Amino acid sequence: MSTFESVIWHILGYAAMPVIILSGFVGVAAVSIWLLSLGKDKQQ
Repeated sequence: MSTFESVIWHILGYAAMPVIILSGFVGVAAVSIWLLSLGKDKQQ
């Protein structure tokens, strides 16, 4: 069981970094698009 848990933790450790980076990038992109759309609405 300890070996199984070790494998799971290694997989989670390796998967965590790209997931965090991608989710952060998507979040920033979504907020940026939202702010740009607000700016365009105010200009019109």
